[in-house]
Amino acid sequence: MPKKILILNGSPKTDGNTAAMVEWFSQGAREKGADVEIVRTAYLKYKTLGCISCRKCQTIDKYECGIDDDAKPVLAKMAEVDVIVMATPLYFFGASAQLKLIFDRMFSLYKWDNDAGTMQTPLIGKTLVLLASAFEDVGLDALEKPFALTAEYSGMKFESILAANAGESGEIAKKRPDLREKVMSLGIKIAL
Repeated sequence: MPKKILILNGSPKTDGNTAAMVEWFSQGAREKGADVEIVRTAYLKYKTLGCISCRKCQTIDKYECGIDDDAKPVLAKMAEVDVIVMATPLYFFGASAQLKLIFDRMFSLYKWDNDAGTMQTPLIGKTLVLLASAFEDVGLDALEKPFALTAEYSGMKFESILAANAGESGEIAKKRPDLREKVMSLGIKIAL
């Protein structure tokens, strides 16, 4: 059974460094038969800016967001796939706002019983991959931390490629020629 991989591309650019990393990863994964879907989070239509803490998701039996917009089916897919890839440029020591909007709404993929001190999520056992690039070599460790902690908290495996010194948008292949093979290899590894 081929692995199902959902890639959330958090860059607003179609030809930038993040797009290149997504393409390389996808190429490697598809080479091994994975079913890859790419969602460009910058082009989703939202009714709210991120999670609004309405907690409707905690009153619904299913793992779904209570806000009916373009994020809702993406979140549902996150619960169904084997691998979730989050790809983003570094923006002020964090992920892009376009990715963070959907990342925060992952709240709907958890059910907490605060009285019992328990949490359930369909994310357990999945793999979370982070692909990130930065112009220079500062800040990627800060960007990675929330993703690594989310994976650990959720019982997910975690992998990342942090591409420092990738240059300006679209320069990654020229500035970091070593990355194409590295990112493709991760796509192959994740697909197996």
